[in-house]
Amino acid sequence: MTGSVPVSDFTLDDLPDGRIFVAGTFRQGQGAEIESRFPADGSLNRVMREAGEQDVDDAIAAARLAVEDAHWRDLLPHQRADYLYRIARGLADNVERIAFIQSRDTGKTLKETRALAMSAASTFRYFAAALETMEEAITPARGPWMTLSRFEPIGVVAAITPWNSPIASDAQKVAPALAAGNAVILKPATWSPLVGLEFARIVAEAGLPPGLLSVLPGGGHTVGDRLVSDPAIGRISFTGGTKVGHAIAEKAARRLVPVSLELGGKSPTIVLPDADLDQALAGILYGMFSSSGQSCVAGSRLFIHSSIYDSFLERLVAATRALKVGHPFDPATQVAPLIHPTHVANVARWVDIARAEGGRVLVGGAAPDGAEYAQGNYYLPTIIDGVGNSATICREEVFGPVLVALPFETDADVIAMANDNQYGLACGVWTRDIVRALAIGRAVTTGTVWINTYKQFSISTPFGADKESGMGREKGLEGLRAYMRQKSYYIDTAHQVIPWAGITAG
Repeated sequence: MTGSVPVSDFTLDDLPDGRIFVAGTFRQGQGAEIESRFPADGSLNRVMREAGEQDVDDAIAAARLAVEDAHWRDLLPHQRADYLYRIARGLADNVERIAFIQSRDTGKTLKETRALAMSAASTFRYFAAALETMEEAITPARGPWMTLSRFEPIGVVAAITPWNSPIASDAQKVAPALAAGNAVILKPATWSPLVGLEFARIVAEAGLPPGLLSVLPGGGHTVGDRLVSDPAIGRISFTGGTKVGHAIAEKAARRLVPVSLELGGKSPTIVLPDADLDQALAGILYGMFSSSGQSCVAGSRLFIHSSIYDSFLERLVAATRALKVGHPFDPATQVAPLIHPTHVANVARWVDIARAEGGRVLVGGAAPDGAEYAQGNYYLPTIIDGVGNSATICREEVFGPVLVALPFETDADVIAMANDNQYGLACGVWTRDIVRALAIGRAVTTGTVWINTYKQFSISTPFGADKESGMGREKGLEGLRAYMRQKSYYIDTAHQVIPWAGITAG
């Protein structure tokens, strides 16, 4: 199996060659030239061409034909599920290869990219099983008919994924869309194009009929806008920035096309005085600084009860200072480089704004010193306090390893501060009092609440957001049905003529 090959045996020659994937065929993109660079040292992975307008048009045309083809359209659920099982096996057999490519593409640690590859395989297995076992309904009779509620494919789906966790995000959109009987056009981000092309190779080798998947790396103006605006696209699923999400929602609304959006976050994490502080400390570090803070659910607003604020924050600062910042291929690394030099500059700008507004940088707040960091996109894990909940650093998503700490006195106070934000993606609560935690979780407007844990996920549990963090749900049966149209059927069971036009049964 390819997955048994150790990462150390892979070289740049094992990276995808940069050809895009259009309707089952790899070919040179017709768009602008883009680069993939290794965030750890800036070295070049690949120079390639993104998808152009004709590539998008060809992918859409092929997708329309593919969903109309009886070979796909008329497959029984267990037959369609078999394709998903094969893709899942392909992903599982290539975990090490995928991990190498994604770490080169994004700078994530190998530990994380292995987990993401395995998660993608699990996602396909789950939706294959869900498809095989999903039941439709015979609804209660309200007349001389049998009434059915059935789920049918939408047609062609556009899936737009971000650069921070591409293989997992790709699977969470593509797997349920294919399970539902659709064709999918996947647009990976330009900063991380390669892992999506490796995903395309695995899908193609699993034997998925041509046209049902295209992978078109490219910019929002060249690829994204065309997908969102094309009348053949029946559903749009987007994960990314809030500003772009608003633009997509507006365009989709003009066409009355369903859309799901997973956008930004500024998630609160709440430490109550009775919490297991060792457990809370470890969970807060993981929830904020894993993925180098490049996570929409990162617990970036930390509310600590005033009675333990100073002592707990002192421990947290010391533990943060001890985190290993390093190369993504080093097994000891906990905080890897950020994706791109531009992104490092953005993170540094938010920290500078916090300083200007009176924030105290307790740890971090700069790039690390040392020759091993000189060429990479590194930024130290950072903790800031001394500002109020209205400070810019508490309002805006930094999307980097920057945590802001604030004290609170009462549950009512912390609930009010947690909710006083445009975002509503996730929340963490640390306490031994589960009833209290559930009450706080219910009062905070958010899509996910973690109690005495953080940043744990299950493909069977719906994931989504409120407020500016998005709309719709992924994962679970709701995530599968989101890619289907629900249709009702009425079947006469009494052989009666409707007594309206004076016609009687002969």
